[in-house]
Amino acid sequence: MSTPKTLFDKVWDAHVIRHVEDGPDVLFIDRHFIHEVTSPVAFLGLEGRGAPVLFPGRTFATADHNTPTLNQHLPVADPLSANQLRALEVNTAKYGISHWGLGHQKNGIVHVIGPENGITLPGMTIVCGDSHTSTHGAFGAIAFGIGTSEVEMVLASQCIMQPKPKKMRITVNGTLGKAVMPKDVILYIIAQISASGATGYFVEYAGEVFRNMSMEGRMTVCNMSIEMGARGGIIAPDQTTLNYLNGREMAPKGEAWDKLVPYWESLSTDDGAEFDVDLTFDAATIEPQITYGTNPGLGTGISRQIPIAEAVKDGAASYKKSLQYMGFAENESMVGKPIDFVFLGSCTNGRIEDFRAFASIVKGHRKADNVTAWLVPGSHVVERQIKEEGILDILTEAGFELRQPGCSACLAMNEDKIPAGKYAVSTSNRNFEGRQGPGARTLLASPLVAAAAAVTGKVTDPREFI
Repeated sequence: MSTPKTLFDKVWDAHVIRHVEDGPDVLFIDRHFIHEVTSPVAFLGLEGRGAPVLFPGRTFATADHNTPTLNQHLPVADPLSANQLRALEVNTAKYGISHWGLGHQKNGIVHVIGPENGITLPGMTIVCGDSHTSTHGAFGAIAFGIGTSEVEMVLASQCIMQPKPKKMRITVNGTLGKAVMPKDVILYIIAQISASGATGYFVEYAGEVFRNMSMEGRMTVCNMSIEMGARGGIIAPDQTTLNYLNGREMAPKGEAWDKLVPYWESLSTDDGAEFDVDLTFDAATIEPQITYGTNPGLGTGISRQIPIAEAVKDGAASYKKSLQYMGFAENESMVGKPIDFVFLGSCTNGRIEDFRAFASIVKGHRKADNVTAWLVPGSHVVERQIKEEGILDILTEAGFELRQPGCSACLAMNEDKIPAGKYAVSTSNRNFEGRQGPGARTLLASPLVAAAAAVTGKVTDPREFI
């Protein structure tokens, strides 16, 4: 009788080309995504060695990080960004790699366009020079971010050398309460175990809450696995996964689809399989979340007060420094704190479900005068859906404007930067010092919490609107 295996083991072991004793595994990579920021140096490395791209059909390129979200038809003003975008275009053409640049109808954030086009599939290994590659784990794939030298390695060999991570399972059972979104679930988990609590692990999410989640919600959860130190996150594929993928442009069709489905359905953790760490949480304890500090683990239920230093795992000195940067104090309530910016978007929350949720709150209300709102779809596909579903009409009537697709204010590598000292309620993934601009103060939240703040001008419990 064979030893019970975890979902992670099944996918990982199927891709090991060679095992180095007391060292890393040589892992075959099914899908490689590249963008304009982490690929130029990798291509220079290939040129310097005279090496070809081994499997150009397995690599997919898009422009997203450094791109403007207004007037994308005009030349990019920033010289560095313009050079990186030009390099991506030249390099992909030279090596025969698919390229969806600015203006292309399939252009968008790399971790949004992969799933929506059916490039991301269960049982795959997927890498990208971007930490939030973990998003694709929502499909039962092993997906993780890599560095620039590793981007070069994958381009040249379609393999990567990687030590096998330890395994953690996080189970959440029960029913989520009113206005609690997948973003709240993952922010809650990170707050419970800290921003380093899963370092060295690959996390499988299990239980009723994740089984009942949409694919877009699962992507949000897996996206932020990296924010608790994990190498990645993974969720077993099921009928929800198949329903999402079936018919997507680059997903298998007909007989090819029928042959793969039995394999995909086998991708689940066997009874009795062992994890290094097994954690369980109750859905009933999760309320809408908001962060108050300078890492994603410094968050709390929106109705609660900011914890005292002794109750936080970060250490009193760094915790107090964090609160000082944010202009907050222990025991203060988050509700009612004034805010300046709202950002809806990113690879975490830039999908159509996120815009539907945001619109459900702002409908019939008006944007607060003191708030600047940047609403940025994750792709042109999402942008079209927003218009076709009438969401744009709701947003416009409430005083909001829709920007063009891109990473935008998630990481301040483009023109969308939060000014120093200003508070932004953001649906993105990181709230480090300066992440959204030098001196910017970021409060991570769900689209519902962001919408409530956008119409009230302050941190507001979205349950008041529902």
